[in-house]
Amino acid sequence: MEKLKNILSLYKRGQIEMDEVLGHLRKLPYEDLAFAKIDHHRTLRRGFPEVVFGETKSAEHIIAIVRSMEDFGTGVLVTRVHENKAAQVMEHFPHMIHHREARALSLAKRTVQTPQGVVGILCAGSSDIPVAEEAAVTVQFMGCHVKKHFDVGVAGLHRLLDLWEELQDCHVFVVAAGMEGALPSVVGGLVNCPVIALPTSVGYGAAFGGIAALLGMLNSCAPGVSVVNIDNGFGAGYLAAMIARSAGASPGGTGE
Repeated sequence: MEKLKNILSLYKRGQIEMDEVLGHLRKLPYEDLAFAKIDHHRTLRRGFPEVVFGETKSAEHIIAIVRSMEDFGTGVLVTRVHENKAAQVMEHFPHMIHHREARALSLAKRTVQTPQGVVGILCAGSSDIPVAEEAAVTVQFMGCHVKKHFDVGVAGLHRLLDLWEELQDCHVFVVAAGMEGALPSVVGGLVNCPVIALPTSVGYGAAFGGIAALLGMLNSCAPGVSVVNIDNGFGAGYLAAMIARSAGASPGGTGE
């Protein structure tokens, strides 16, 4: 969107020709790459560009998509990219950032805005960190501050209670947990802002790949807790950033 604004400003000042403006607008609302239709219009509609799910895409397809989005002037976030594939992509875009623990690649917009809103990212155990990091990278990509506190699960509740003061300085929380998934309910009883519960697939047999945590979170007795899908760090981070950006200037989301 910044590139589009710049092009229109340049045209208004008579510094570029109409053909250049039309060449840029021709890619709206989407650019057809045959194997993918890049939704360049999404930034205008929603405020953020589309995000690329990289797990099942080839490196070649990811490279073509990133090039299209970069040429249009939008930021790029690619999720679920394993090490080898990430290395192939970064050969073409060495200025991209590889978030190894989050299994993501990001390419910032040329114009970086001042971060808005504060999102707390908590996870119950260190095994939940990759999913929590995916949420954190998404939040940062969308222009919000992140405060991370890992390994604060209910098996050692004092670790969470020691963070009481810091927990009051956020507009929204993403709380990742596997096993029985109890941590979001506990956090929901301690803070005065929304909590996004993020079930992970961590746990022994009866955890059923995160289903036990998911059901526990859906049955939370703490009001103000919503739930995303198992291991969906991106979805949790995206929602958290939208809430944080609209929550107002004061911590806790009161807008006062």
